[in-house]
Amino acid sequence: MAKKQFKTESKRLLDLMVNSIYTHKDIFLRELVSNASDAIDKLAYLALTDEKVGLNRGDFQITLVPDKASRTLTISDNGMGMTAEDLEKNLGTIAKSGSLQFKQALDEGEAKDVDIIGQFGVGFYSAFMVADEVTVTSRAYGEPDAHRWHSKGADGYTVDDAQRDAPGTDVVLKLKENADGEDYDRYLDPHVLMGLVKKHSDYIRYPIRMELEHTHELPRPDDAGDDYKPQYETHREWETLNSMQPLWNRPKKDVTKEEYDQFYQEKFGDWQPPLAVTHLAAEGAVSYKALLYIPAQAPYDYFTRDFEKGLQLYSSGVLIMDKCGELLPEHFRFVRGVVDSPDFSLNISREILQQDRQLTAIAANLEKKIKAELEKLLKDDREKYLTFWKAFGPQLKYGVVNEFGVHKDLLKDLLLFWSSKSEGMSTLREYRDRMSESQQFIYYVRGESKEKAAALPQTERILDAGFEVLYLTEDIDEFAIQTLNDYDGKVFKSVSDPGALPETDAQKAEAEKQSEEAKPLLDFCKETLGEAVKEVRVSRILKSAPVCMTAGGPMSFEMERYFEKVEGQAPMKAERVLELNLDHPAVKALQAALGSDKEKAEKYVKLLHAQACLAAGLELTDVAEYTELVCSLME
Repeated sequence: MAKKQFKTESKRLLDLMVNSIYTHKDIFLRELVSNASDAIDKLAYLALTDEKVGLNRGDFQITLVPDKASRTLTISDNGMGMTAEDLEKNLGTIAKSGSLQFKQALDEGEAKDVDIIGQFGVGFYSAFMVADEVTVTSRAYGEPDAHRWHSKGADGYTVDDAQRDAPGTDVVLKLKENADGEDYDRYLDPHVLMGLVKKHSDYIRYPIRMELEHTHELPRPDDAGDDYKPQYETHREWETLNSMQPLWNRPKKDVTKEEYDQFYQEKFGDWQPPLAVTHLAAEGAVSYKALLYIPAQAPYDYFTRDFEKGLQLYSSGVLIMDKCGELLPEHFRFVRGVVDSPDFSLNISREILQQDRQLTAIAANLEKKIKAELEKLLKDDREKYLTFWKAFGPQLKYGVVNEFGVHKDLLKDLLLFWSSKSEGMSTLREYRDRMSESQQFIYYVRGESKEKAAALPQTERILDAGFEVLYLTEDIDEFAIQTLNDYDGKVFKSVSDPGALPETDAQKAEAEKQSEEAKPLLDFCKETLGEAVKEVRVSRILKSAPVCMTAGGPMSFEMERYFEKVEGQAPMKAERVLELNLDHPAVKALQAALGSDKEKAEKYVKLLHAQACLAAGLELTDVAEYTELVCSLME
């Protein structure tokens, strides 16, 4: 039969299909299997209304036949099939979809539960990414004759008569020769095909079958001698490659914890079972089903730039994206799971999503469900929540800080901190509930550990006053606290803040008087230390310690250390303020030396400055000088 030309601008469009629309060649099998599933759906629907079909759901199947000798891969189905006119209309016109027409017809009727995956009419042409020639032999249901469509690409196609015993379609791909680093032989490897089916088409509702070869050892004969060599037998049998029934499509009451755990561990390659799972089935303007898992541990690359967040995205059981980041907010990036919806607006290749209201609505609902699951875990199983917190706690605190605190109200009740009045970690709500009505602030102090934070000189007076102190031990903690600003109307206050404890007017006046009387001492200390400190002042926050170092501006020492770790970050220094406790014997000794021995007084100042730096966790600029200083004072 004479060759016909594709309708539309075939050469340019087909080139676009093959070289631009699809990003991965492996996708071709997904597309052809989906087309086969659509064809079966049409006949299965007809079988419900027409007894003459003579088939039930258990009779339908899709088969794969790789042939290494002929370099062909055949995808067959026993679905609706196509007439010669259908072949012309659907395959001779690029982007003409019979599935779309069928779906539109269904939507106008009553049968709206039949999923037709293919709607664009371009998936078939993905075959040309891996094949030089494509032959489609099809016999339509109710027709006595079969027809063959054949093409070598954009040059055109032929349609002629053929033979097929039963309704259905065979798609035969003549694979390309290996070239330019491309390995097309792999699509003849049964194990590769099994993997592609498992990845992309595992939940196609009809069995996808392939004949597989197995070898087993024959029983050892009773009379075999010592020189007997094991004998093997090879046999072939048809096996189903796909599971067909997604776990998320089953009612929650019918799924056991063991099944949820097994699915998670196999799907996401985690040796530990998850801490929690949320099984969702939403109906309405946007319908979807989902399985959301909270892992027990962070993946090895979680805190690296290589980690990619996202949920596996399915459309009617067909994998569309392995990691759809748009469905997860950054603060919940640790969640693993799957989402399946027929309502997603896909692009023409069905590889990525269009940004639309459906996607936004699903993402917003998933965020609420994840938060609810974490709240439930926190309330009902504190031990599991602590396991989660150890792995992903900082992520929630980064979420508070991120985007200028827009998510702080969503996340604040999920945060945990060490506390002076709790053996374990405490929520902000638990701290707030323990507060007396007279307590004005929520107190905090930053330290490398809860023990070091508790030992800081400025913490002492707050604890002695009977108030609870939060110990901030993570780099992100102080940023999160500053972003929150308050909790339930109570402002966060650093223990280093002179106004952390209420003062009477008399106490304020006395503090001002002390500062004025100590001005010569303060000036001497500042002159001695030079640029090492921004200011020297009489302390209002020390109780038993002689000195402490505090930050004079908005940046704390902990923030300074954090920015030192950030790659490419310009050095940022906190202002150093040396605070003196005038009631301490060491400071009184300094005052006495100032009147009698200025050289000794300078040594005292430098020593007290070094002690303050060490207590604050700051490095000494000159350790050797400090050692000599101590030794000189001991002579």
